[in-house]
Amino acid sequence: MGWLSPGMQLYLLAVTALLGLVFGSFCNAWAWRLAHGESIVHGRSHCASCGHTLAARDLVPVLSYLGLRGRCRYCGTHISPRYPAVEVILCAFFVSVVLSYHTLVGEIPSLGYAWLTLACWLVLGSLLLVAALVDLDTREIPDRLLAAMACLFPFVGLVYGWNGYKEGLLGAAAVGVPLLLFVLLADRIMGCETMGGADIKLFFVLGLYFGAGRTLLLLVLSSLIGILGAVLTHRGKREPFPFGPAIALAAWIVLLFGTQFLAWYWGIFA
Repeated sequence: MGWLSPGMQLYLLAVTALLGLVFGSFCNAWAWRLAHGESIVHGRSHCASCGHTLAARDLVPVLSYLGLRGRCRYCGTHISPRYPAVEVILCAFFVSVVLSYHTLVGEIPSLGYAWLTLACWLVLGSLLLVAALVDLDTREIPDRLLAAMACLFPFVGLVYGWNGYKEGLLGAAAVGVPLLLFVLLADRIMGCETMGGADIKLFFVLGLYFGAGRTLLLLVLSSLIGILGAVLTHRGKREPFPFGPAIALAAWIVLLFGTQFLAWYWGIFA
């Protein structure tokens, strides 16, 4: 954003933060409805406890939660702090992506294509957040979310041309296929499911966007985050563990710093 004046940069970041909060609120509602079998298209937002339809003043990101002191206006039931936390998290993601503008878009001659690339990353991050929230609640990631993520890939190819398609497909296959074979072998040896099928599909889809090198880094980093999360939450060996949030967090880190890390890593051997 160096070509913008300081005032315009501040304005752009403020708008980005606001959009992140609004989309975070939407992602909260979408994830809850997916987890409870409700449509995101039909019906108005309502209290999960008493079912009362929420007014516009109850849906202001973060501020409504603070103003109501974390309780429903109509029944007084405690509202999970997860809702404002998710809004803040997506706000931070949106701002971090815009701040990393030049790193993420690379050498794209068209400004319009550059903004299209950023938009794809913002949408992909929002979908990842919904997938992580649903996984937390149901221990499943709906195929429709994975399909929606995959449907963004043609736009990336539109920006980078045939090389973008080729690198994406290579990244998906180079990590997704060996991971599937390894998991099948591990399941047979351990006598239990070691990784959910949806998690493998998610790695395959993200491979389309990250390419082989960064997807491998994503696999390693998400495994470390997942192990740490399992230890901190005292999960048993055979107790199902939602891996989606670890993958989503690792994808955020790899998106922002993966290219630089790989350049530093390969530079060691140069």
